[in-house]
Amino acid sequence: MVQIASIGVHIMDVLGRPVSEIPPGQNIALIDEIRVTVAGTAGATAVDLAKLGADVSSMGATGGDELGKVMRGILERYGVDSSGMRTHTDVPTSATMLPIRPNGERPALHVMGANAVFSAKDVDLPALGAFDVVHVGGTFLMPAFDGPDAATVLAAAKEQGAITTMDVLGVQKDGMANILRPCMPHLDYFMPNIEEAEMVSGLSTRADLAGFFLDMGATTVILKMGDQGASINRVGEAEVRVPAFAVDVVDTTGCGDAFDAGFMLTTAMGWEIDQAARFGAACGSLVATGLGSDAGIVDFDSTRTFMETSETIPLVD
Repeated sequence: MVQIASIGVHIMDVLGRPVSEIPPGQNIALIDEIRVTVAGTAGATAVDLAKLGADVSSMGATGGDELGKVMRGILERYGVDSSGMRTHTDVPTSATMLPIRPNGERPALHVMGANAVFSAKDVDLPALGAFDVVHVGGTFLMPAFDGPDAATVLAAAKEQGAITTMDVLGVQKDGMANILRPCMPHLDYFMPNIEEAEMVSGLSTRADLAGFFLDMGATTVILKMGDQGASINRVGEAEVRVPAFAVDVVDTTGCGDAFDAGFMLTTAMGWEIDQAARFGAACGSLVATGLGSDAGIVDFDSTRTFMETSETIPLVD
């Protein structure tokens, strides 16, 4: 069984749909569904990995509150090892309220909480040698971890033989490229969405965006592009495109995290990179069919069947 560590941002999401507008004053609007899920660029990825059959460990931080207990309970119910989660009793558990619009868009109200104090001190570096893949998720939303601490963790994982991956959260701030720079030489796969890549680099074309991060030292850059699938880029090689799948979109929360989960699992299983990215795209497309970052995916076999039999969305250059 593939062993994966998912390190970084863990968030409790409270989602409701469909929300066309916030009622004025103290009025009430009736909606169809409210859910609570473990989310975040490490937390959601861990849940999806567990559903796909990986042996996955979450490493992050919670507060000492009820939400933290709920988060650990949900992780464990999915089969995620939460023993690497650290409790910081002086801060709340990170959480987000998401009123999901009828078209699947997801404005957010967020409390940084424990993610803001998570650091490399919370990670057992020697233990990273037990994992096939070490994933860092949520850069730019972990001020104590971003930059040198993240680089320390990735370097330790790389030195111990793990495949290393990273995804970010598009939170606008100064010096974003400098925060990422020390991490890039220790990365096998850097997997932002295209809007995040544009935010960091100030560039716009796929070639320029990929080149920006490859020049920093990343081995492979995968740009996630929503209904336009993903763009795979390596130094000296032609771009490879993989499509997304045609689904009825309910909520786009966690689609990128699901892509990460599917891609890193099948990469560790030895799949070719284009097929691993196609499986990742299938995971992301499935998550869009339900409410929350843990929706859509049932298990590995049904996801593979979906990938092999479902219609894709035509690519636009």
